[in-house]
Amino acid sequence: MPTKIIILVTLLPSVCWGAEPPRSPASGDETATQPATQPATRPARKSFKLPGLVINFQQRCVDVEGTVCLREGLLELIACTKGTKEHESIVAIQARPTHIHVALLLLGAKNGNPAMRKPTNEEGTRWIDIPPKGDPVDVYLVFKSKKGKMIERPISDFVAAAETRPDEKVRAKNGEPAEDPKLPHTFLFAGSRLRESGPGPRKYLSDLSGNVISIVTFGDELLCLPGIQGHDNDSLMWRVDPTDLPEIGTKVTLRLRPKGKPAPQAGKDRPPRPVRASRAKQ
Repeated sequence: MPTKIIILVTLLPSVCWGAEPPRSPASGDETATQPATQPATRPARKSFKLPGLVINFQQRCVDVEGTVCLREGLLELIACTKGTKEHESIVAIQARPTHIHVALLLLGAKNGNPAMRKPTNEEGTRWIDIPPKGDPVDVYLVFKSKKGKMIERPISDFVAAAETRPDEKVRAKNGEPAEDPKLPHTFLFAGSRLRESGPGPRKYLSDLSGNVISIVTFGDELLCLPGIQGHDNDSLMWRVDPTDLPEIGTKVTLRLRPKGKPAPQAGKDRPPRPVRASRAKQ
């Protein structure tokens, strides 16, 4: 069963808001008790909260609560879950990656897969690399400025090229001019992976590893960059740029904004339910 279906089946009963309440069977003909003035639809919901995040349907974004955890050093992640990889991430969050996954699905984004390797023969002696895929999601950092004003900045504003990048060594060897690379602020909704865990439900790997928004390839991240990115110490390509980054411990918001087609809003794009007239008494 696809990842997104399993996650929705597991979690949506606790986050669903558009379902109609059950009706008690009416005595006699149930169509006779249907009031002609009953509204056909419910108004669309503006926002919805899950632990550590808010889904904003009008602005079509997911706001994830976080804390700045690093202002100096090489990076492997933009965001991790609290208590995991704060030494190589800019922001630590408390929200479950599973809930972020569901929130993006509810906004109409479609997950793909992280980078992975698959065997091409039964013996498992030949493998192919599968690149990551998924709908694009823009990532922003929202925080209060020194003047007390809330500002939104692309997350790439707080990331700079590492001083010794492996690709720069290759260019120098080939006599090519050095470039000033810029990390994109658009990531792929890879959607992590599910792992068997005995007789119980499968585990969502990003919940276990803490790899939420990654700039290297782990194979279980929720959001990632296109292509396959090495994570050995000598292949790390990015570092923190602390120029305008708030101090460590400052509460911030990671704003995730899908770039794809929006999902239908409950009660707005749904066709109205027909109201049947009462039967005439015999």
